[in-house]
Amino acid sequence: MSAVETVDKNKVKFTFSVDSETFEKGMDYSYNKNKNSINIQGFRKGKAPRKLIEAQYGKAVFYDDAINYVLPEAYEKAVEENNLEVVSRPEIDVVSLDENGVVFSAEVFVKPEVKLGDYKGLTYEKREVNPTDEEIDAEIKKELDKAARLVTVTDRPIENGDIATIDFKGYIDDVAFEGGEGHDYDLNIGSHSFIDNFEEQLIGHGTDEDVVVNVTFPEDYGQKELAGKPAKFEVKIKAVKVREIPEFTDEFVQDTSEFENMKDYRNDICGKLLAQNVQKADTAKEEELVNKLTDASETDIPQAMIDSDVDMKIQDQAYQLQQMGWSMDMYLQQMGQTLDTLKEAYKPLSEKQVKARLVLEAVAKAENLTVSDDDIKAEAEKVSKAYGVDTEQIMKSPDFVKTVKEDLLRQKALKLVCENAKEEKPSKTAKKEAKNEEKKAKKEAKAKAKAEK
Repeated sequence: MSAVETVDKNKVKFTFSVDSETFEKGMDYSYNKNKNSINIQGFRKGKAPRKLIEAQYGKAVFYDDAINYVLPEAYEKAVEENNLEVVSRPEIDVVSLDENGVVFSAEVFVKPEVKLGDYKGLTYEKREVNPTDEEIDAEIKKELDKAARLVTVTDRPIENGDIATIDFKGYIDDVAFEGGEGHDYDLNIGSHSFIDNFEEQLIGHGTDEDVVVNVTFPEDYGQKELAGKPAKFEVKIKAVKVREIPEFTDEFVQDTSEFENMKDYRNDICGKLLAQNVQKADTAKEEELVNKLTDASETDIPQAMIDSDVDMKIQDQAYQLQQMGWSMDMYLQQMGQTLDTLKEAYKPLSEKQVKARLVLEAVAKAENLTVSDDDIKAEAEKVSKAYGVDTEQIMKSPDFVKTVKEDLLRQKALKLVCENAKEEKPSKTAKKEAKNEEKKAKKEAKAKAKAEK
């Protein structure tokens, strides 16, 4: 085991070696891997002795694969012996390679120290969890909307709020463009799901009418080839429909639920909303306390940790897109982004989340919190049940055990912080600001959804 040398903030360098006997096994592995692709006169491929190949080409012909064979185990052993918490890919160099074996050097970023702020006695805002009459009424309205039926109208033209079944085809400079055609499309007039002013131009027209709709694509439209361009759509109105929403009555309750009357139905919704509100309040409490704790704590996060977290987020997003039949390239093109701009967009969130994890790990360390083998096994059993993999096999994975242990320690640390926090009532100013923020968030979300559509 070599001494660990600090070369930069949170970056260290250390050396480790592989003896000649172990490296010889690596050379044998490399020979067997490559012998079929090496030509030696007088021998069929794969039949030339290793010494003969080395005599003609030099021993170095097998070094790369031999090094790759022995390096991983030697590196992991050196990290463990030096008790290093590595948070980046290593930068490996070969220091020497001779009859005694091979000596490597490695430079890595390690987990930074955290200067904890106060984590006991933090305050959090009290949140109302009892559902209001307005919330209950809104939930009932959602259920009534789900039960609505579409009725075709033939005695009047399209009005705002109607659903128009249309065929359409779009043109730019009288040339049809890709993705601009649809058939039997049910368009909710007033939903703004199409380009601005498209839906409004259908109002006043009736079934079987042909309408020419003129619009201009937004400058920030996802498909760059269409952004900012004027377009013409030829639209055929095939039907006009309205949604008939049922009344909230005992009969509706009996037809759509296990309850007999409106009162019991309403009480059930109240109970479900209460459970949801409690969960939301708990989540908001945790986020508020973690934010306060991270703001009060100090640490220098290696950029490598942030970059790694960003890469993980992009991998997760790519997987989710794949499940929907999209590729990352298709998504980036649609959103008018590049991989680099997407990474930049993720960085602030990754930095915040990485710091939060580091701070909670520091709390766990300060409080000497531990995770038992039974705790880890319980998590393995959850994975086993979800994916049909043997529990014992899961437990044999060092990466699984390490990841679960770290996650459970952070959970225990968060629980400790929450249990030692104090609830405080929000001031009138805070309430007003919260309402304004909520309105602003809803407005922004609506604008974003509209822009994406």
